[in-house]
Order: sequence, then C-alpha cells, then structure tokens
Amino acid sequence: MAGSVLDGRDLIKFITAGAANLREHAQVVNDLNVFPIPDGDTGVNMSMTIDGGIGAFDDCNENSIGETSSKIASGMLMNARGNSGVILSQLFAGIADSLKDKKTASVIDLANALKMGVDRAYKAVVNPTEGTILTVARETSEFVSSRVNDEGSTESLMTDTLREMKDSLDRTPQLLSVLKEAGVVDSGGAGLYYIVEGIYRTLSGEDLPGEREVPFSTAPAGAAPAQKKLDFSKFTEFDVMKYGYCTECLLRLQTSKIELSSFKIDNLIDFLKTIGDSIVAFQNGTIVKIHVHTLTPGIVLDYCQKYGEFLTLKIENMTLEHNESTVINNFKAHEEIVKAEKKAERKRYATVAVASGDGIRKTFQDLGADCVIDGGQTKNPSAEDFIRAFDEVNAETIFVLPNNSNIILAARQAAALYTKADIRVIDSRTIGDGYAALTMLSYDSNDTEEITRNFTEAMEGVQTGEVSIAVRDARLGGIEIHTGDYIGFCGKDMLACDSRRIEAAKKLADSLHAGDHEFMIIIYGAATGGAERQDFHAAMKERYPKLELYEIDGRQDVYDYLLILQ
Repeated sequence: MAGSVLDGRDLIKFITAGAANLREHAQVVNDLNVFPIPDGDTGVNMSMTIDGGIGAFDDCNENSIGETSSKIASGMLMNARGNSGVILSQLFAGIADSLKDKKTASVIDLANALKMGVDRAYKAVVNPTEGTILTVARETSEFVSSRVNDEGSTESLMTDTLREMKDSLDRTPQLLSVLKEAGVVDSGGAGLYYIVEGIYRTLSGEDLPGEREVPFSTAPAGAAPAQKKLDFSKFTEFDVMKYGYCTECLLRLQTSKIELSSFKIDNLIDFLKTIGDSIVAFQNGTIVKIHVHTLTPGIVLDYCQKYGEFLTLKIENMTLEHNESTVINNFKAHEEIVKAEKKAERKRYATVAVASGDGIRKTFQDLGADCVIDGGQTKNPSAEDFIRAFDEVNAETIFVLPNNSNIILAARQAAALYTKADIRVIDSRTIGDGYAALTMLSYDSNDTEEITRNFTEAMEGVQTGEVSIAVRDARLGGIEIHTGDYIGFCGKDMLACDSRRIEAAKKLADSLHAGDHEFMIIIYGAATGGAERQDFHAAMKERYPKLELYEIDGRQDVYDYLLILQ
C-alpha cells in the first residue's frame, strides 16, 4: 500500500486480518445473546461468512481492488448464514459494486464504497431495526464520509473510525430496549467492530493470533471453525462402508491440461451425479469448488485431476459424523431416492424446510417436505446450503420454510442467487410455524399463489413456546433469572422461570393460555427423559382436559420443550 491508496493485495491482507480477529473473538460475540440460553451463534455465523469470502480468492497475486472485492463478496454471499452474516455479506457486496471498475482505491473511494455497502445492507432487510449491526455500519460510514479528504491517510482515518465505531456499538442499547434490558450491546455490531479492529491492528503493525489465509468455507451448517472431534469407534475393522465419504476440494484448472475456455462446470456436475449426491460445484475464475457425497472418492479425484491440480482436499468418512437417524446426510437412506430423482422429470412443486433434531426432521419429511435441511439455532444453514437443497428437489417452484427468524434472510439471499426455479420463501419464524404450514401442504390446486396463501394462513394464530437452560444471570420481562434456571419464552417475551425443567414448561403452558387452544403439539428435546415426558403429559391432561395433545420425540438440542399451540 502506498500512502492512502489500496490495491487488491492490500484488501486481501486487511480482510484476512479482520477475519482472524473476529475468529479470535467469535465466542465473545456469541455470548452477547439477549436471552441467556446456549443458542448464541452470531460470532460463528459472521466468522464463517467472512471466511467464505476469503476462500473465494481466485488469485492471491490479484492486484486489482475491483476484482478482488468482487470475489470476496461472491464468496461471502454464498457462505452467508444468520441475519448478521447475511447483512455482512450484503455490506461487502455493496462495497464491491462501488469498487468494481477500480485497480486501486483512495480513502475517498473507500468512504464512498462503504456508503454504498450500507445502502445495500439496509435494502436487504425488509424492516431495518436501529440498534443493530445496521446502525453501527451506518454511523461508521457517516463518520468516515465526514472526515475523509484527499490529504488524509488510511492509518489516521482508521484510528478515529475505530473509536467512533466503539461509541456507536456502546449506544445500541439506547436504541433497542431489549438490549438494554439484557445488559448487552448488539452482537452483530460487535462482530463488525472486531473485523475493523483486526484491520486497524494490522495497519498499526500488530500481529494477530491465528491470522491465516482460509480456504473456501465448506463446513456444514452450524459447524464451528475449530477442528472437529471425530469418534473413530463408530467405524471399526468389522464395519462395512454405508454412508460414503464427504469429499471436498478446490481445484485449480491448468493450461497444461486443458484449454481453459473449454471447461464446462455442467459437464463436471453431470459426472458427479453418476457417482454421488449432495453435489455443489461452481467456478470462480480458474478455481473450481467441489463438494460431493460418494462411496468412491478416488474416482472423483482421478476425474478432477484431468483438468487441473488440487489446492485443498478433504475426505471424511460420514459414519464418523452421522448416525442412521440423520435425515439429510444419511447416504443409505437417500440412495434410492437420489437414483429415482435422477430418472424423474422435473417436478412442478417442491418444499424445502429447515429443522434441527432427528425427530423433527423426520416429522417434517412425513408431512411432505421434499428436503429437510439440518439446521436451526446454533446451526444456521448458509445460502449455499439452500442452493444445494434447491438443486436436490428439482422443481419449477420451490417453497421454503426457514422456521427460524435468524434463517429467513439467508433463505431470501439464496432465492435471489438461484435462477433455475421460482423460489417462494415463506415467513415461518418458528418450528411451530413450519409444522402448521406443512400440515396444510397440498399442491392439488396447481396454483402457486393459492399454495403460498395456504402456507401463510396455516401459520396464523400459532404460538410456539420454548424452554431452555439459562447460562447467565439476567432480568428479563420482570423475571429474575439465575444461571442454571430453566426459562420459558415465546418469541421475544420471557414468560416463565423455574429451577426445575418440567415446572418451567408447566408455567410456560399456563402463560400461553394453553386451555384456550384446541391442540398442543409437544416436542421433547434430547435432554428430556421418558419419565419426565410421562409426568408432563399427565400434568397437561389434568390441567387442560379438553386440549388435544400430540407428542413428538424431537431429539433437538438447546430447547428441552417446544410447545406448539393451535
């Protein structure tokens, strides 16, 4: 970097440093959770989003800031997950749009780019809320624009900007009452702050612990960036391979092997379909990203090596990560379905839903969902995960049930990126919404608008209460909460608290006026045992004799009880 002018290599250096600093503080960001339960995932979501941008570098020697920013934005858009991750990706996409024709950028160019990024991020949210990452980004952009000039250096501007950004973050509780009540600042804004702090530290000559260049972000939805722990006892010398290998690689196309212009990604995808499923393959310049589940990874590698050489390579035995009840990633359970779909004609309609917990995913499948993405709180799927599901269901019109308010933006972003089908994202914000919508699933009318209305109307009046354990002391909704208590809530309303899990669930049912409803669907979490389930069922029958009860062994994490009232 010369003075106040940045090129592509500078951008790579600074974004990598920002990502490293965010990665270092990811758990700190996770812990800035309004509800004191173990579902904080903003830090991981934002970290995986920006890592996806870093991984999209086509050429680390690229010197054009326009080309480099475009590749970063493309990678982030595909890997975005969670509301803050999607907003972050849109922020960078706007920056890239502003810089697209530039070889280098001055501080004035960067200020203008940041403003365009903020504008795009705001437009990505239907109802922008102040006191969030959007506010921190906007106020930072306004400060930069007011201070930038032809004489200013990047270093001096960054010093003042970081200070103003911290002040903006500290003001978020004054703008959003739920933050003030919980005693935290906005987690998304904090994640953005750590990215900028990482850039500042690099400009100041400080080394960042763990700073490194990151390949394409190919971890499954919700996975933390840390090394996964595998249980080798799940595959012994007496086992037979059933589920196949998760095979992923970055392939650099080589002029010594092919004419670059002759390479067609569709030909590669067609080949992968003959030997595997769960396929994702796309091209960025001369780099091709490949993901496939297959019983024969060696054949994949041999075929790919006809076109180039590997930059990264990962092959994992899926038996070590999944059990037979996993819906999406169970190779054996889907082998015949995948073969049949390859032969089938394109469907008129299909539905993709998101759910966490083997029992809930199985229930959603039984209700008619064509594909159930493994995800939910702490396991938010990325835009790429949705795109993979869209390809799998192979339909002209695809309805999407995100079933979590923190997943809707990623679903919409995937819909905007996908051009092979008409994608309709239904505004389902809870598992209860998704369950109610699927109970009304019918394509008989052959009318897309009517089907959409049916989904939406089915969710009206549905209440979903959730019970989880508190991981810190807090006071919310006038309720005093201590670490280790069980709390019950519906949406953003704290409704119940008790030191005993079953009592918290009973209080939650009372607060939701369960007796005023016709049906209650009780979804039990993985930690809720059989005896406790029987006791809770008996208590509900005694308290609400006219209420029809349906029970599901959901086996979900985080939430010990999900109470769906219709």
